[in-house]
Amino acid sequence: MCHLKKYSFLNCLSLRGLAAGIYTTNSPEACQYVAANCEANVLVVENQKQLDKILQVKDHLPHLRAIVQYKGELQQKAPFLYTWEEFMKLGEDVPDEQLNAVIDSLRPNECCTLIYTSGTTGNPKGVMLSHDNITWTAHVGCTILKAKGGEEILVSYLPLSHVAAQMIDIWVCMGFAGTIYFAEPDALKGSLVNTLKEVRPTCFLGVPRVWEKIEEKMKAVGAKASPMKKRVAGFAKSIGLQYNYSVMNGQNQVPWGFMLANNLVFKKVRAALGLDRCRICCTGAAPITKDTLDYFMSLNIPLKELYGMSESSGPHTISIDEYRVTSCGKVMIGCKIKLVNPDADGNGEICFWGRNIFMGYLNMPDKTAEVLDEDGWLHTGDLGRYDEQDFLYITGRIKELIITAGGENIPPVPIEDAVKSELPIISNAMLIGDKLKFLSMLLTLKCVVDDNGEPTDELNQEALEFCRQHSVKATKVSEIIANKEPAIYSAIQAGIERVNARSTSNAQKVQKWVIVEQDFSVTGGELGPTMKLRRPIVVKMYQEKINEMYAVAAGKQ
Repeated sequence: MCHLKKYSFLNCLSLRGLAAGIYTTNSPEACQYVAANCEANVLVVENQKQLDKILQVKDHLPHLRAIVQYKGELQQKAPFLYTWEEFMKLGEDVPDEQLNAVIDSLRPNECCTLIYTSGTTGNPKGVMLSHDNITWTAHVGCTILKAKGGEEILVSYLPLSHVAAQMIDIWVCMGFAGTIYFAEPDALKGSLVNTLKEVRPTCFLGVPRVWEKIEEKMKAVGAKASPMKKRVAGFAKSIGLQYNYSVMNGQNQVPWGFMLANNLVFKKVRAALGLDRCRICCTGAAPITKDTLDYFMSLNIPLKELYGMSESSGPHTISIDEYRVTSCGKVMIGCKIKLVNPDADGNGEICFWGRNIFMGYLNMPDKTAEVLDEDGWLHTGDLGRYDEQDFLYITGRIKELIITAGGENIPPVPIEDAVKSELPIISNAMLIGDKLKFLSMLLTLKCVVDDNGEPTDELNQEALEFCRQHSVKATKVSEIIANKEPAIYSAIQAGIERVNARSTSNAQKVQKWVIVEQDFSVTGGELGPTMKLRRPIVVKMYQEKINEMYAVAAGKQ
């Protein structure tokens, strides 16, 4: 049924309309916000569940004239409700000449589509992308991928309301006449690997959480292997890492034993993941850790990072032919980057320029002026630096910077990643400390996720293995928290102390931490649709626990 989303999207554009996506995980109120902001006339919904959301808020949508349900039968009748088949019949009497005249009237500098930001720092904003933004970026994407017309195979699993899905699944795929396969609706809950194995794509973009989930499952399987298989896998991965770092650095030295490792391990892993004919494996849309990048490098699956945003029609820097681990690559052909107000280490705000830069935010001139200057430079809000070979590295986000009560600016992501790297039992770590006297941290434990994407109370295999290593028999998150399991709490404290030992100043050391009862998730509201941490929302949700940490500390002073 996903192809009907594409049809409705493309039909809207053909009629000089604006297509805007709403995430299926949105609440009725969030759906209302987007539909009202873009003054939607027609809403296309998947099923009764999504229809019910719109019906709850329909009275607050004065511009809405029709709702089309494309899956399942309508359970109620109303003049404004249509099945997909009924809606299609409305256009049967319209002559082709009339439609062709509308199509011919489209202009490159007119708005083509609206991408609503995920709202991690406030209300979503409607990013206006022009026809020229879309077609130019898609053409450059096809050129960079060196796509073979008619031979490329892709898998669509991200919501089409996300810029990466629109750009790759629709425009780039159309540009090289590729074949697109739609994953199951529960792709991000675990079924994506099954689709990959069936489809065997030639190019694949995985958001970091996809790669992390694959890594976790493979490590869980590896933990159960025989001692001999573990030794073979360890040997192969050391060879794989050595070889891929050599390729990355342009040396292309094939170490002894690589062919053996390739035949015994790498080919089998690629086949098991459905990536045996994948020329390019990419990652983007959110930060990814060096540990995960190294893990896939060791399996001879180098992940090439892309970097961009909805406001740049998707990609602005790419790592395809040239790449460096933890770098998001070099600026895309025809685009420019500059770093504004760099510090002593060369870290400055990343600014974009090019034909891919958006028209502005719908009906928000003040918000547009905040990010788009008079010379057309888009101020991303991200901090970055270059290396000697002009590879760009993201080092933080201005809005995410924690400014302590003492006035020290601290980027949270490196500290959070370091904690997760030191402690395999930790799923999510969020640094707290803005306008406060010291840093603290909210932690979640790795757990089993149910079929609806909801985190359960059951520890996952990697967390159970961590418990076993510390002689702890607990199998649930709640057991560890209720008992403040001494061995686990001591291990976490020791890991955080190891991270603190590498801190550049005392202000960057984590002084307090607390484990929260449930892992962060999209359905829970802590994560955005691409698994980005929604920091302001998490702070509100756990304000009481945060207050407790600082109250206890104040009482001890």
